[in-house]
Amino acid sequence: MSARVAGIGTALPDQRFTQDELWSGAYAQSCGGGPVHRRLFRGAGVQQRHLVVNPLVEDVSGWSTGERMRRYVTEALPLGKEAVDTALADAGLAAEDVGLFALVSCTGYATPGVDIHTAAALGMAQDVQRLVVGHMGCYAAVPGLGAVGDFAVARGRPAVLLCLELTSLHRQPPADDLGQTVGHALFGDAAAAVVVEPGSGPGLELVDVAAVTDPGSAGHMTWDVTDHGFRMELSPEVPAVLARHVAPAVSGLLGRHGLRVGDVDAWAVHPGGPRILDVVSERLDLPATALDTSRQVLAERGNCSSATVLLVLDALRTAGRPAPGRHAVVMAFGPGLTLYAALLRGR
Repeated sequence: MSARVAGIGTALPDQRFTQDELWSGAYAQSCGGGPVHRRLFRGAGVQQRHLVVNPLVEDVSGWSTGERMRRYVTEALPLGKEAVDTALADAGLAAEDVGLFALVSCTGYATPGVDIHTAAALGMAQDVQRLVVGHMGCYAAVPGLGAVGDFAVARGRPAVLLCLELTSLHRQPPADDLGQTVGHALFGDAAAAVVVEPGSGPGLELVDVAAVTDPGSAGHMTWDVTDHGFRMELSPEVPAVLARHVAPAVSGLLGRHGLRVGDVDAWAVHPGGPRILDVVSERLDLPATALDTSRQVLAERGNCSSATVLLVLDALRTAGRPAPGRHAVVMAFGPGLTLYAALLRGR
């Protein structure tokens, strides 16, 4: 028996901001405002973002972590419910059919959590199993997909994965820090859910999952819990580390199934930033347009942490890719430094 992605649903906050609005109205002052900072902010590949916090009128940079977590629950519940509800409708399932509900997030925590409240609000059964994957970062959708896929195969029941990230709650106190400028320039808020079912049928078959972690570069990307929310540190060495691992990791994943890079019909690559996408394209020798969907999602949504690669996958599926019988690679990166990839086949 195999597992397949049978439905996808996404949800975005109502508030949308252009990059220029955010720079001139909020971040120029808090990021230092110099020409280098401005160039980094405007060169992030982002044109607009959806945020639950309006930084033009509400400055959360001085909030405690506790205040941010309480706001997370308030904002997360309606977004998560919308995304899961849409995914279930797309798959033609009712909430009570779900055997496992998995929540992925690195931007907010509570107990009882968003998983419990969302399951109840949607009418999932009281005996639904739940799994919370926390603080893995931008790549977490892929191991989450592997976990719900394994459940669907082992138990013969549908499972739902929800990636829900509210990065705007973690605006940091003002600092003349280029790394913080990059972080503030990239991240947006979103929820994305997938329904995974066992057996044959329409959708995207989950063929395999692979991972590689380079512990020697663990300090290049961090997501630390501080008294003022979660603080990201990004090293300019990240693209160079990924450059060493992306081709061997992808070739190994494909090779196990008798495939090569040229056999892949669709690439759902996490747009961690323009340089990340450039490195993936260069190292895999992809066609010039192969990562256009990833670049479009980055431009229109920003980097929404774990939800982003599912936004890319949804956009590709809407465009009819991968075609039936053809393959797609879903790939994301994050702290560790870690690369995760999944191989899917269209049906």
